[in-house]
Amino acid sequence: MTGIATRRDILKGLGLGAAACCAPSLFGAEKHPRPNIIFMLADDLGWMDTGIYGSTFYDTPNIDALARRGMRFTSAYAASPLCSPTRASILTGEYPGRLRFTVPSGHLPQVILDPIVPARGPSSQRVIMPQSRTRLPNETITYAEALKEVGYATGFFGKWHLGRPPYIPENQGFDTVVGGREHPGPPPKGHYFSPWMCPTLPKVPDGSHICDVLTTEAIHFMERHKDGPFLMNLWFYDVHAPFQSKKDWIEYYRRKADPKNPQHCPTMAAMIRVLDENVGRLTRRLEELGLADNTLIIFFSDNGGNMYDSVDGTTPTNNAPLRGGKATMYEGGTREPCFVVWPDHVAPNTVSDQIFSSVDWYPTLLDILGLKPKPGQILDGVSIWPALQGREFDRGPIFCHFPHSPKVPDWVGPATSVRLGDWKLVRIWFDNPDGSHRYELYNLREDLCERENLASIRPDLVQKLDALIEQHVRRTKALCPKLNPAYAPPIDGWSTSADAKLALADGCLVLTSTGGDPYMFTHEVPGLQGKIVCRIRLKSDSRGEAALHWGTMRHGRKGFTRGRRIPWHPKHDEQWQTIDIPFQSQAPLFALRLDPCTAPGTVYIDWIRLVDDRGRVVKTWDFSR
Repeated sequence: MTGIATRRDILKGLGLGAAACCAPSLFGAEKHPRPNIIFMLADDLGWMDTGIYGSTFYDTPNIDALARRGMRFTSAYAASPLCSPTRASILTGEYPGRLRFTVPSGHLPQVILDPIVPARGPSSQRVIMPQSRTRLPNETITYAEALKEVGYATGFFGKWHLGRPPYIPENQGFDTVVGGREHPGPPPKGHYFSPWMCPTLPKVPDGSHICDVLTTEAIHFMERHKDGPFLMNLWFYDVHAPFQSKKDWIEYYRRKADPKNPQHCPTMAAMIRVLDENVGRLTRRLEELGLADNTLIIFFSDNGGNMYDSVDGTTPTNNAPLRGGKATMYEGGTREPCFVVWPDHVAPNTVSDQIFSSVDWYPTLLDILGLKPKPGQILDGVSIWPALQGREFDRGPIFCHFPHSPKVPDWVGPATSVRLGDWKLVRIWFDNPDGSHRYELYNLREDLCERENLASIRPDLVQKLDALIEQHVRRTKALCPKLNPAYAPPIDGWSTSADAKLALADGCLVLTSTGGDPYMFTHEVPGLQGKIVCRIRLKSDSRGEAALHWGTMRHGRKGFTRGRRIPWHPKHDEQWQTIDIPFQSQAPLFALRLDPCTAPGTVYIDWIRLVDDRGRVVKTWDFSR
């Protein structure tokens, strides 16, 4: 297939009719009606977050029982370590890089349909990262539209996060929509508990749980369309932040939690239990309606489990033995729990190690139903129908293009990965000191935890797999990072804002401010927690108030905020002074930021020290060399 699908009014008029598209071998006769299709998508549910995938803390009896009725996969991947790009890839069969929708930005007010790579970036950044779309364009053809054309009733329930109106599921082939707006989690006010700020959610008693409500609405949809066929996207908000659940379940898991178990967050366990209850409600009603035998069910997650927020004094979940989690390119960020149930077509209680990506769902559904893509439509995915039938086939390589640098401790910069067989190569763009790409190579069969980087041992494989990465970004016309001509290397780990420069001179660190908001920051900090003093010796000829900001492991992805800010008042009299700035960090430090003035001028810094609550100097930056 060649060409790019760009205009809905052109491509949609070129589709084949139902009679011409159906697969006679499966659905050519009335005695073989097309199956109903239910696509359940959990949010932030990690590979190890269900009993059937190995959790010994979370209880998922309904999910486990459903999985045993079909085929579960050990190597199913999201095309992105974050939600919106993966969701777009599922709906369209295109890689996020081709869609240029590479970060979860569908909730943002700004409409960006034609993202670019800026010419310059902040001086603290070696690499310029591309923009991302903030909307899934309405001319993009989804599998809902393909199925609707052949007579499917279509419903969308839950999290969309691919744009504000008019970029909504109603304009992408879904006739019934509950939820389906821009919100990254349950629409406030009460988040998981009503009331909500979303016009497509029903009016329900205050305190109703959104998972219960969505499932009830999904059941009503099945009941209305029991004569089928129907397509239902039940895309749960669970288990995304905010971290809330039913109190009884939280208390139950608080009593059950064992700190020695890597997974021991009571709130997350309760959230997963509510999700599981509603999977059970839906599947029981499906059986009561006599629809189970002719319904294809897909269960999947949009990215790995959240390892970076803090709930109940711990992380929301733990993806061990996988490394990393949501927002990283390690296995914990992209390898997903996944199973497919379809009686008489997919063998029950089977396990497949077939490698595949979220871009493969669209072509798989077309293949099963005997449908074809639109003329000119590009599908990056490959049908995994042979694997679902228990046959072996060569899927070929899968890719993940994530040209961004999320603020999480387990990841370092924009990257693209390829998995081919047992091997996985990650290209971290321009991350070596000389500005060349850095590589991490893992044999996942022997090293599932990604502990041993074999890039220096197997340069032949690095070269081979990197060529596939290069072909992929060129073929998909993905926006790629580039070196920043304005980059200034950090000094002792400290970098500056756009309106400031750093240099070593006269035995001290010199910050030259050219604007009204100069600051310097570092991520090279000890993981201190509790009462801390930042002690600074400096002199200044600038003006204005100063401030200290700090970031923590708990809030790393959210950066610096006013809630973690202490003002201080240097004398801008060109005289040396030592200033103590006490603050209290509720979680281990992740970063520090110093705002020494609010005007143009020069600030000279002799040293900076971090002192713990016992008066010990734990870290010193001495610039007197």
